[in-house]
Amino acid sequence: MVAIAENVQHRLTVQTVEIAPNTTAIRCLDWDRDRFDIEFGLQNGTTYNSYLIRGEQTVLIDTSHQKFRQLYLDTLKSIVNPKTIDYIIVSHTEPDHSGLVEDVLQLAPRATVLASKIALQFLEGLVHEPFSKRIVKSGDRIDIGKGHEIEFVSAPNLHWPDTIFSFDRKTQTIYTCDAFGMHFCDDRTFDEDLEAIEADFRFYYDCLMGPNARSLLNAMKRMGELGKIKIIANGHGPLLYHHLDILTECYHNWSQRQATALTTVGLFYASDYGYSDRLGQAISEGIQKTGLGVEMLDISTAEAQEIQELAGRAAGIIIGMPPSTSVAAQAGISSLISVAKDKQFFGLFECFGGDDEPVDTLRRKFLDSGVKEAFPAIRIKEAPTASTYQLCAEAGTDLGQAVTRERNIKQIKALDVNMEKALGRISNGLYIVTTKKGDVSSAMLASWVSQASLQPLGFTIAVAKDRAIDALMQIGDRFVLNVLEEGNYQELKKQFLKRLHPGADRFAGVKTQTAKNGSPILTDALAYMECEVQSSLECSDHWILYCTVQDGRVSKPDGLTAVRHRKVGNYY
Repeated sequence: MVAIAENVQHRLTVQTVEIAPNTTAIRCLDWDRDRFDIEFGLQNGTTYNSYLIRGEQTVLIDTSHQKFRQLYLDTLKSIVNPKTIDYIIVSHTEPDHSGLVEDVLQLAPRATVLASKIALQFLEGLVHEPFSKRIVKSGDRIDIGKGHEIEFVSAPNLHWPDTIFSFDRKTQTIYTCDAFGMHFCDDRTFDEDLEAIEADFRFYYDCLMGPNARSLLNAMKRMGELGKIKIIANGHGPLLYHHLDILTECYHNWSQRQATALTTVGLFYASDYGYSDRLGQAISEGIQKTGLGVEMLDISTAEAQEIQELAGRAAGIIIGMPPSTSVAAQAGISSLISVAKDKQFFGLFECFGGDDEPVDTLRRKFLDSGVKEAFPAIRIKEAPTASTYQLCAEAGTDLGQAVTRERNIKQIKALDVNMEKALGRISNGLYIVTTKKGDVSSAMLASWVSQASLQPLGFTIAVAKDRAIDALMQIGDRFVLNVLEEGNYQELKKQFLKRLHPGADRFAGVKTQTAKNGSPILTDALAYMECEVQSSLECSDHWILYCTVQDGRVSKPDGLTAVRHRKVGNYY
């Protein structure tokens, strides 16, 4: 039985569903949200999932985002008397899951909050009245009657340091908050349509879980010790049931690949301070495009031994400036610098927390130790925007490319000479892809373009995974394909091959017009086409995108398309 309370004006709905005996999912559906934490574009909205278990005692697992305040509280009161809630389990304290904890506590004054030690420390700063609380960790249990015994699993760094999972042995349901989630808004409570959700499931993993692959593998190992799991009740998107085995195997395989990567970058941030975690995730996304592993560690809560172990084996070190008043963070940075080596690369970013440790002092310490700077320090002087997060992603890619440059040269030299020369005889045209989404624009020179269909008119284009433009070329995104003219392309080619600092304007000094889809058209191009990405195929170090054409024009009917002739096939 599904009940829906609706607020049509803002396309916010609340769905309540009985997912197991005595167990109700309260799913807040945010249909039109197109960005999450600003840095991650969303194609299909998102949901915020909360759960109610009623044994002889009543347990509420997580709440919702503040934007759902009245809808959520009204729905909660319609299915249970809040005064009868005995426990509130806070899986972690990110506002999209704990944003209404204070409101619920006002309605349920006798409830005890169960959470990790770090989560309770954060909550004390969010809830402005004293409340009953208890620290829980792996192996701890509560018995709420009617067979519902809930066991806790510590799952730090997924994707905050305070995360816990909760497993109900009666229903064999595990509540995982962000882990195994996805930003996908749909009336269907469960993962019925695998094809519809798999791209969002993977994108969510890459953005949030991939940087913490080792922590995820540890959590999955603990999950394996719990016994049979029938349902994964996550914090975002459809719950996993129909395809649970397939999707958990994906998580395991992706994490194994990430954790066993030959080269890793250590990213040190301060959770719950400014925009540290979100900026760090954007940088991490850029690094992962280059094929490197990333491990994120909270420098304000990690032990010195953990910090040194990661910093000592990492090829690159990135630090988000912690608060200058944090004694623990200062000690962590000192531990880190003591093991930094001159073969490593480093990068620093401000967090806009109001009390950031000065960048220049720390930067000088690294440089004096012989550590190489991968990108200019990112200085945040106002609340981050989509452009800021794009800058961070580009900086991460720059560091990744710096780390992998020597390895890539060795791989190229190892290829069979005759084979690479033969492959190089495949010729292609020269094009520039331009796109804009909101305030973020990007472009790239492309040659691996080929028509692929007649009805509809479509083509394929290969985009390297470490391209900054990749984030703007997801399924459903629109762009312009500009065709360069033979004998009249050198200036444009030079401009769009130029290596720029992260965040620099790629279109500076270039004459453009605006297409119907909002992307730039290069005025000096031979022709242009307005296009939309329809599907993608992962091919080793590239994505193959199938795109359809909605509109196009030719500026010079007698002009010829510029052609790129190569002598070898192991680089562009």
